[in-house]
Amino acid sequence: MNKTSSLPPSVARLIDAFAQLPGIGPKSASRLAYHLLRAPLEHSMMLADALRDLKARTKLCSRCYNITESDPCEICMDEKRDQSLICVVEEPLDVSAIERVRSFNGVFHVLHGVISPMNGLGPDDLKINELIARIAKQATSDEPVREIILATNPTLEGENTAAFIQRKLAASKVSVSRLARGLPVGGDLEYADEVTLSRALEGRQQLR
Repeated sequence: MNKTSSLPPSVARLIDAFAQLPGIGPKSASRLAYHLLRAPLEHSMMLADALRDLKARTKLCSRCYNITESDPCEICMDEKRDQSLICVVEEPLDVSAIERVRSFNGVFHVLHGVISPMNGLGPDDLKINELIARIAKQATSDEPVREIILATNPTLEGENTAAFIQRKLAASKVSVSRLARGLPVGGDLEYADEVTLSRALEGRQQLR
């Protein structure tokens, strides 16, 4: 039996919606729902407006596939950025983490996941082919790609994804590097502190 069946349908529906979010269990979902019930109406309206704007205004940058409201995104359009240096990350949150360091002046490419057969994700489900096409297209420009920094997380899936991309780029003239091992194994870039990330960027190792 559904534990929320004794609740008003609108409350049960909100709890079930919160429970679909990553990291939110049934108890946390219930606490969030009851918080909104007790909070002033404007808090709920602000949340509703934010959710509506999130879906209506955001899109993926056609160049780097980061989340943006403009296409191309602000980072890709920044003329002060080194367009020849591309940092490849798993998720948009990783872009935010590296940007906090303020020591990286290149651009990004977001894969939107990692190769994970257990979760049914293969290379074609990620933005790997788009990365290859981006490098090929830029090769004929005034600023061809000179280095790819593989900044996938130091997990088994992240390492396998980085190795796959490295093999795909083996025939190209682009230098490929990997973040230094200052990052804890099994950790996420999203939660790394600025000093650790900065040292990992500075100490990146050439893969070929």
